Amino acid sequence: MTRPTLLESGEAQPFWAASRERRFVLPWCTECEKPFWFPRAACPFCLSPAIEWREASGLGELYAVSVQHNAALPEFKDQVPYVVALVALDEGVRMMSNVVHADPATVAVGQRVRLVWEPVEDGRALPTFEPAD
Repeated sequence: MTRPTLLESGEAQPFWAASRERRFVLPWCTECEKPFWFPRAACPFCLSPAIEWREASGLGELYAVSVQHNAALPEFKDQVPYVVALVALDEGVRMMSNVVHADPATVAVGQRVRLVWEPVEDGRALPTFEPAD
């Protein structure tokens, strides 16, 4: 799939570095011991800057699903219909992504999913999800 250029913020650099090795990591606050998503400089729960990156399972459940029949960007015109989903990861955070390797008409809220990597030209990879069953 052709995608627009992916930007890389300083806070997200550990995530993108791990994606090059196909390791799925999430930021965790070492003060309140909670994971969170998206990457940022301070914990959204206790505001501590004490953050470390921990391995995550890549498993979750679909919390919300939208099947796109019109491309959001010209780069996606050959991909319609495609599924945009909010995934509730088993670690307790939610992440926006795409559901792949499934008929969009069969994708549903509550469905179990697992992470699959979508390679990007620069060596990084995007976390996408496929049905776990």
